[in-house]
Amino acid sequence: MSSKKPHHEAEQEAMEWNAERTEATIKPRGLNIVWGNDPRYWHLPEKRSNDPVELVQVCWLEATGSVEVKRGKKYQIGFKISLKADAFGWSGCPVFMMAKLGKKGKYTWRKMKPLDHLGKEAAEIPDEKFEILVPEQGENQLYFGLYEVWNGKWKGGLLIHHAFIREVK
Repeated sequence: MSSKKPHHEAEQEAMEWNAERTEATIKPRGLNIVWGNDPRYWHLPEKRSNDPVELVQVCWLEATGSVEVKRGKKYQIGFKISLKADAFGWSGCPVFMMAKLGKKGKYTWRKMKPLDHLGKEAAEIPDEKFEILVPEQGENQLYFGLYEVWNGKWKGGLLIHHAFIREVK
């Protein structure tokens, strides 16, 4: 293994805001990835690379991140992903996105369409917007993630190009 810890911890320098601070792009190294430091399961891109992270094979998909957002605004959350030609285990596989405000916040979940319809071209998910409103008062640390941890089925060939957080006008 490339590290003593099996899970990859997010690197802050892999997250970028646009000039207006209305859109954040979180590159793969900016995500927390369960089993991400184990090359049997994931291939992480080099530091400062724009390459995607490749899921080799796992039965527990958990890629998460967090970002501080402005209070009183609504944000769209998503991932840009693709599947390799030899991807497996995605047929009918329930994949979910999650978001919450603050570590103790209440989760908002979105079940997505199975990913097996995706191709080699990178696409944003979910197909329908997944949004969260940040109140004027209270927590403004947004936690989000992409999950498939329930069916125990092995899957692989997923490429995560980046995650994004966009202010909704």
